[in-house]
Amino acid sequence: MTGDNYKELETGEVGRLFWEYSLPAIVAMTAASVYNIVDRIFIGNGVGALAISGMALTFPIMNLAIALGTLVGAGASAVVSIRMGEKRRDDAVSTLCTALVLNIVIGTVFSILSLCFLNNILYAFGASSDTIPYARDFMQVILLGNVITHIFFGLNSIMRSSGYPSKAMWSILLTVSVNVALAPVFIFVLKWGIRGAALATILSQTVGMIWVLAHFSSKTPYVRFEAEGFRLRWPVIRDIFAIGVSPFLFHSCTCLVAIIMNRQLGRQGGDLAIGAFGIINSIAALIVMIIFGFTQGMQPIVGYNYGAGLMDRVVKAFKITLACSTAVSVMGFLMAVLFPSQIAGAFTHDSQLMSLTSSGMRIIMIAFPLVGFQVVTSNFFQSIGKAKVAIILSLSRQVICLIPFVLIFPLFWGLNGVWTASPASDMTSSILAAAILFYYHRKLKGSGAPA
Repeated sequence: MTGDNYKELETGEVGRLFWEYSLPAIVAMTAASVYNIVDRIFIGNGVGALAISGMALTFPIMNLAIALGTLVGAGASAVVSIRMGEKRRDDAVSTLCTALVLNIVIGTVFSILSLCFLNNILYAFGASSDTIPYARDFMQVILLGNVITHIFFGLNSIMRSSGYPSKAMWSILLTVSVNVALAPVFIFVLKWGIRGAALATILSQTVGMIWVLAHFSSKTPYVRFEAEGFRLRWPVIRDIFAIGVSPFLFHSCTCLVAIIMNRQLGRQGGDLAIGAFGIINSIAALIVMIIFGFTQGMQPIVGYNYGAGLMDRVVKAFKITLACSTAVSVMGFLMAVLFPSQIAGAFTHDSQLMSLTSSGMRIIMIAFPLVGFQVVTSNFFQSIGKAKVAIILSLSRQVICLIPFVLIFPLFWGLNGVWTASPASDMTSSILAAAILFYYHRKLKGSGAPA
């Protein structure tokens, strides 16, 4: 791609642009989810069932790290595409450079604080004396490389939204290839166990970080590193955080939910129930990542054309994204309901863990066909800069609905109550998303503003 290819966002056919931007994002995000799944398969078969439970305990910390990363990365990506649509190149460059600085600062502070209190954090998150050694060994390595992770994913997201979706895809595929190659060597050959899996992840992301830094350091991209852009300005930081706060809250709430889920699962089903949730969560995340791939393909098209005032193109991109995401969420539902035992068997041969995973998966995924609509609607409002609406929709699924259900349902149905909380939340939050979308459309239509 040349530095002027971003103009295609305004003139190209929307359906073609959607697939041009979505397919690389889908491949990249699916690949990232797949290597997380592969890591768990390697650990389950090479280390043991309790190691899977130990990894599941790290989800809250990792989700919090992701939340801080998306506060900057997702916010900066949306701002860059909007500023490009507004023909404000200097502001787009300033946003890119500011994002790099913020990722370094936030990533460093988070790592230091987490490492200082790691044992206490893990016990608070539901660890037992049997599972904490695995969780601690894994997170120590991950946290030491946390800044690398922040820089890589943050800048890769900006690369995609600034006109280089294919290059962003290849950077993810590069890291996946390195990780999948190193993980079995570190785990099975060198016998480094769960630390080996973590080290493979960080080394692979180091390669990806070098890739994206080289891209933005070259003279080819329309948006690239420039000395003037590193003069931090509060309006730029404010714009990044204003849009990034929605995905930040989403992932923060995911962190909070994971903590509550782990503690409830530990009470109702023990350490292996936590491991079962870890397996189910990784499968659900794979499906959701495909949907997020669609929304990432939608984001630059919607953001640019919204900034340019081309509302027909905005609406068309939203409708295409919604149709594709709903189809994928239905496929995920069918896969989980029809083949839960086969999926569980890939991760472990422990009969109790397989049984817990199979039964939990069928319940958790029962309302999954609605997830595509809820996620796309939330991301649509984020893409057009309507942060408050996006925040409400993100909170509805992860806090307003799910947390009360997770706390109340087990009082009546025990372990099955923990599983049932997820589909109940999916249904309730989707109804809310539909109501807000309908209201917003009618309100703008009545005022003559863009829908």
